[in-house]
Amino acid sequence: MRLLIVTLILLAMWNIDHLGRIFYPFPYRETVMNYAAGNGLDPFLVAAIIKTESNFNPRATSRRGARGLMQVMPETGTWAAEKMGLTHYHPDLLYDPEFNIRLGTWYLADLYRTFNRDTTLVLAAYNGGRGNVQKWLEQQHWTGEKSKLDQIPFPETRQFIRKVLWNYRVYSYLYGETTAKSMGDAPPDRTGIFNTGTTGAFPLKDAGETRGIIMKKNGCGRAFSLHVRGENG
Repeated sequence: MRLLIVTLILLAMWNIDHLGRIFYPFPYRETVMNYAAGNGLDPFLVAAIIKTESNFNPRATSRRGARGLMQVMPETGTWAAEKMGLTHYHPDLLYDPEFNIRLGTWYLADLYRTFNRDTTLVLAAYNGGRGNVQKWLEQQHWTGEKSKLDQIPFPETRQFIRKVLWNYRVYSYLYGETTAKSMGDAPPDRTGIFNTGTTGAFPLKDAGETRGIIMKKNGCGRAFSLHVRGENG
């Protein structure tokens, strides 16, 4: 009986991972791992930013002109390329996946240096602009705390931070163990990632659409079922 229960739990957990990777794929994983490591970044945070910004579409272009996987603005790309010593930069290179990740991770690492490795501030600056975040802090519009995101003047930036942090938790859960194994490291403990009690729902709102994942747990606290909820529940 105990063996049967363990087998069912393992099968259910496999289904979570299998379904989760369908909705949260990780293309360009090797490139992300390489440049994240080179810039001292968490690769799953980089993946979360790409998922949020472009949904891994290398040809994505925003209404404001941001380009590629990490949605880098051409002027930001010009500035970053100069700082990196890249002499043959052209904005169209931002549509190249490897170049975009290379430049985007360097820029993200530069924001970490500016904001004393505070991920919440870094994400705010990545979306809302470095100067704007510094102004919000100086003028006390925002305390800089994750618990005070509603103080941020830009609604888009508030939502961006929430989405990235959610996606970060998902990517860490889905890919942390397999990545650690491929690198010869000990797999991380994933039991505390979705701390939702018996049943939990994590809603996301995007352009009027509500998405979410419902995680249910067994008595040991491990997630064993997943339901992806669309706009109509």
